[in-house]
Amino acid sequence: MNMPFFYGMDPVLAVISLACLALSLIAQGLVKAAFARYSRVANSRNLSGAEAARLMLSAEGVAGVRINRYAGSWLSDHYDPSARVVNLSPDVYDGHSVAAVGIACHEAGHALQHAHRYAFLGLRSLLVPTAGLGSKLGIPLILIGLALGSLGLAKAGLILFGTVFLFQLITLPVELDASARSKRALVAHGVVGTGVEARGVSAVLNAAALTYVAAAIASLVELLYWAYRLGLLGGRRNSR
Repeated sequence: MNMPFFYGMDPVLAVISLACLALSLIAQGLVKAAFARYSRVANSRNLSGAEAARLMLSAEGVAGVRINRYAGSWLSDHYDPSARVVNLSPDVYDGHSVAAVGIACHEAGHALQHAHRYAFLGLRSLLVPTAGLGSKLGIPLILIGLALGSLGLAKAGLILFGTVFLFQLITLPVELDASARSKRALVAHGVVGTGVEARGVSAVLNAAALTYVAAAIASLVELLYWAYRLGLLGGRRNSR
């Protein structure tokens, strides 16, 4: 008879968690380093992040999108498709650096996706409620199922947690496409120059993309781990 399995007691899971944490911290460190470097480089047109985002959307023929100064934490910038609002943190909204312009126009790139009916953006929006539920209940249901010896309950938790990975997976093309759209539009409409400014925007957005890659890898590894523990990948299921 196996002892009940509890989260955090397995050294394999501890190693996986530490590795995923390290990957996330490295990705965040690269973003901070790139943002800090190009925060010291002013854009040649002296545009704020908000002004650059408005200019890009106007030049691309997208109307009805509001640019909002969002009182959130550092780099909490995001696009809200339900309200058609680009929310920019103060450093980005008011900043006149290449980094601020890059981040602002990346978020405006999501508004371009919305206007052009980019399929993955719509799919990601549909997954938000389910993924939110999966992030809160997935692992607890797995643990309760293991503690009670209920494989069905544990599998239900695994399916819920799987929606978190699916959300992270779909997020990758959404974010990469928004960056690609903004990079093209910024240069095409003269928002930034083609030299150091364009390279700076690319550096900041490429570093930011790594955070989404890290999140997807972390959720995939944890999903595979729990599938293995439940005996769905050749592993031995824990039971009472």
